Amino acid sequence: MVDALVVGLGNPGSRYAGTRHNVGADTVVALVERCGDRLRTDKQVSAEVARVRMDAHSVVLAVPTTFMNDSGRSLSQLVRRHRPGEMSEVVVVHDELDLEPGVVKVKRGGGLAGHNGLRSIEAHLHTRDFTRVRIGVGKPPGGAERGADWVLSKVSGTTREVLEESVNRAADAVERIVSEGVDAAMAEFNARR
Repeated sequence: MVDALVVGLGNPGSRYAGTRHNVGADTVVALVERCGDRLRTDKQVSAEVARVRMDAHSVVLAVPTTFMNDSGRSLSQLVRRHRPGEMSEVVVVHDELDLEPGVVKVKRGGGLAGHNGLRSIEAHLHTRDFTRVRIGVGKPPGGAERGADWVLSKVSGTTREVLEESVNRAADAVERIVSEGVDAAMAEFNARR
C-alpha cells in the first residue's frame, strides 16, 4: 500500500510535449526530479512510474503511457497494483479550460468539466471521489468548439513561462496534499488567484 498515488495526465510522445494538455504529466515529471528519482516504464500498468518518499510518506508518481482519452485504463491498473487506502489518496493532476492560465486549484471529487481524461477515469474506477490538482490553461479564443485544438497546440513565449510556473505551483500543491492533507492544500491554493 502507498500513502498517495499521484497521476499526471497527458498524451505520450514528442508530438504532444509542450502542449497545454500535458501540464499534468509535466507536474509529475517535476515532482520526480524534486525527489531525485526518474520515471521507469511499467507496461503492466501502462505508465511510467517512480516510487518515492515525500517526508515520511510512500508515494507513487505516475504518467500514463496511454492517450488522454484512455487514462482510466492505466489509473485503474495503478490503483489495483498500489492500493491507496482511500480514493482521496489518488491525486490526478490535469489541465483545466475553466481556469485562467496561471491558476492552480485543488478539489476533492466533483464534475468532469468535459475533460475526456477524467471521463475515462470515472468510467474505469466508477467514482469521482479522487483528488484533483487542476492547472488552468484558459479557454480558446473563438469558443469551446476549438477546445481540442487549443489544448493540443504547443505553446511558447510568455504563455510557456506561465504554464511552467503553474506546473511548479501544482507540484507544490501535490507536496502539500501528501504532507498536510487535501483540506490544507485547498485552503492554501484555492485562496490564490
